[in-house]
Amino acid sequence: MRIVVLFAIFVLPSCAQILSAQTPVRVPFDCSPEQAEAFGLSCSEDQPCPAYLELASAAGVAGRVFVAGNLHTSDTTLFSLLLASEDGGATWTEPVPRLHNAALEQIEFLDAPAGSTIGWISGESIDPLTRNPFLLMTADGGKTWRQKLLFEEAKFGAIAQFHFTSKSDGEMLLDLTQGKAKRTESYSTHTGGESWELQGRGSAIRLATAPRLSEWRVRADASSATYRVEHLANPAGSRVWESVANFAVHVTDCH
Repeated sequence: MRIVVLFAIFVLPSCAQILSAQTPVRVPFDCSPEQAEAFGLSCSEDQPCPAYLELASAAGVAGRVFVAGNLHTSDTTLFSLLLASEDGGATWTEPVPRLHNAALEQIEFLDAPAGSTIGWISGESIDPLTRNPFLLMTADGGKTWRQKLLFEEAKFGAIAQFHFTSKSDGEMLLDLTQGKAKRTESYSTHTGGESWELQGRGSAIRLATAPRLSEWRVRADASSATYRVEHLANPAGSRVWESVANFAVHVTDCH
């Protein structure tokens, strides 16, 4: 059972977590002493640990807007975060549970055929090293998602970039860099991301087909300490970005 938060005041049971359309939106997170202890945080009333929001990407499909990222402190990744809106950014839900010590990165929905609702989101565990890269996968426009680990055995690294040209064919770059030595592996799939085959290793590998330019973006606004979710108003004309929503970077303090 997930939680509904209306205007960040009333808490009622429901099938999704709804965030208020206040400006800026503050993602609800109850960082209790038990939560802080579970993450190994050294926090107190006198010296709290601020928890922050980080948004990495945004995308839209079938009338829905998605933003992906994580919640973290200054040195610990707490939870992955996926937010979705069906009313142009007025209210937001969380269509998947938050994953402990994980972050979500790139979002991509299949460009063709028209009306496709197949999509993927890259992610990884961070505790504290980046490992066990995975994809969140949907076939219904983001109503439901399932997690798919890329490898059966534990593997250190993160998905640097991926791109699908069809519902079955895609490619991916895995960043295995540790320290100063840059290491990259390239993979391909013909199963929609269910399985991947190693194609090569190197320090300057690129995707064979670059992902298309997105009509959505996330932009950090230092002056207001927020992340702004923006949409390209006229993709075929001048590149004017319209603000859809903004989210407060500081979420809460852990004690």
